Amino acid sequence: MAETAAPAEIVSSLRGARRSPAEHLSDAFTSGSVPGTATLTEIPYQTMVGVRVDRTSDAGARVASVTGGLPAASGEVVASGATSTIWLGPTEFLVVAPEESHDSLGGSLVGDLTTALGSDSGQVVDLSANRTTFELSGSHARAVLEKTCSLDLHPRVFKAGTALSTELAHIPVVLWKTSDESYRILPRASFADFLGRWILDAMREYASPEVP
Repeated sequence: MAETAAPAEIVSSLRGARRSPAEHLSDAFTSGSVPGTATLTEIPYQTMVGVRVDRTSDAGARVASVTGGLPAASGEVVASGATSTIWLGPTEFLVVAPEESHDSLGGSLVGDLTTALGSDSGQVVDLSANRTTFELSGSHARAVLEKTCSLDLHPRVFKAGTALSTELAHIPVVLWKTSDESYRILPRASFADFLGRWILDAMREYASPEVP
């Protein structure tokens, strides 16, 4: 009888078999970035869980105890340690956490949320493979996004710690401003190649030494 792989071996095997949606663009992201001006990277394999629950209900309170809170209004993000919960609608949230939070890698986030919801009305769905995460940062990051985004991205309106659903280059994304000059962009995995290439092209002018 074949031996059953130890948990550590299973985790190592899973990690080795994965390919992120924009992995093939990593060299292009590096060569097309200008540190301090506009830098594009992929943050792959984030644990993402879609949650539908009434935040004012008992189930909502139990879910909030797992996530560290649930946002109450459009644009709001509730952060607790390395876990962040993004408001997508009055009863819809996206929980984002490091990859090690995923149940298949030794974490328990999906299971804990499912247990917290219990048999009450709502939904917990593992969306980790549904999206990837791009990080665009630098002094010209906002200018790059403003080439195609219809949101008002001026810092007096779109503040750090805010996340909204919008479109970039006609691709639906969640746009999350994590600091004054840093944005996380969450497209669906199937759009990662197109959007990654589009952002690179939009960054191209800032690689010129003539651009202040």
